[in-house]
Amino acid sequence: MIPPGSTIGMLGGGQLGRMTALAAARLGYRTHLFGPEGRDSPCGQVAAAVTEAGWTDREALARFAAAVDVVTLEWENVPTETVEFLAARVPTHPGAGVLAVAQDRLREKTFANSIGLATAPFRAVRSAAELADAVADLGAPAILKSTRMGYDGKGQVRIHGTTDLSAAWAEMGAAEGILEGWVDFALEASVIVARRADGVTAAYPPVENRHAGGILDTTLAPADLAPAVAAEAVRAATALTEALGVVGLLAVELFVTTDGRVLVNEVAPRPHNSGHWTMDFCATSQFEQLVRAVCGLPLGATDALAPCEMRNLIGDAVNRWPEFLAEPGARLHLYGKAEARPGRKMGHVNRPR
Repeated sequence: MIPPGSTIGMLGGGQLGRMTALAAARLGYRTHLFGPEGRDSPCGQVAAAVTEAGWTDREALARFAAAVDVVTLEWENVPTETVEFLAARVPTHPGAGVLAVAQDRLREKTFANSIGLATAPFRAVRSAAELADAVADLGAPAILKSTRMGYDGKGQVRIHGTTDLSAAWAEMGAAEGILEGWVDFALEASVIVARRADGVTAAYPPVENRHAGGILDTTLAPADLAPAVAAEAVRAATALTEALGVVGLLAVELFVTTDGRVLVNEVAPRPHNSGHWTMDFCATSQFEQLVRAVCGLPLGATDALAPCEMRNLIGDAVNRWPEFLAEPGARLHLYGKAEARPGRKMGHVNRPR
């Protein structure tokens, strides 16, 4: 157990790190940020200490490791070499093996299938010619995605029967992609599971996610699912968490089909946008739960206190902040970003429903 008064090292300076640092402070921990973003990043604004350096700066990494008691992350695309370097010097969660799977969509789905979990049908593609073969195999519509780094709809191209496949390959813009067969889903859901190093787990209830332009717009918690479907979603997410050996959090994005099947889509070993509702409508927020999990503390309760919705404030939507502050029951969370750009997450609001 790493007790309050210790320092948590945070890899990545975004809003997930910011909200984790605030939750950690409430429990008496300090947060030390490491990353290229620096003091004016969302996390850097509230961290007790900041090391502004590149992911491969080993001298800076060694100093950082000596100054913290445990390391976690808010961005799953930290280089695995960085995590391995730190893990040799200080407890680091999640480990490089988890990131190696989570950073690659092809590995994600292959891993899920290997432990008996269903996914959409998929094929690896490494050229426009292989894309044509994959489309002939899986049919259209389908979705072409880069295997690495794409998020919030980036690096993704919808494939229809009349799509120019060479142009689609060029638009996707990566050396390796994955073609996913179309899923006739009733809704998109996610489950966040916390796990300590001793194997104790705690899962949040499944939530429904609604997207706009490839970016999460609204989360409804809890999701309106039949009890058996909700239980299967939790089972699948927990099975992935345990099989990967995650210490910390694993967010599992899922498709629920019209006939009630649960399909694994993607995973993220960190706090997740769809878990922001827990800040105001759950006994333990996902950010506090991350602190509890990586520090070996008792995991907190995960029951929803009341039905609620989380709405992302993207781009200029953040300018509605006075409206949300005046709305009875609404809880506003802003991320400290100076510039509102199209597609940029500036904050969120939680409200009862």
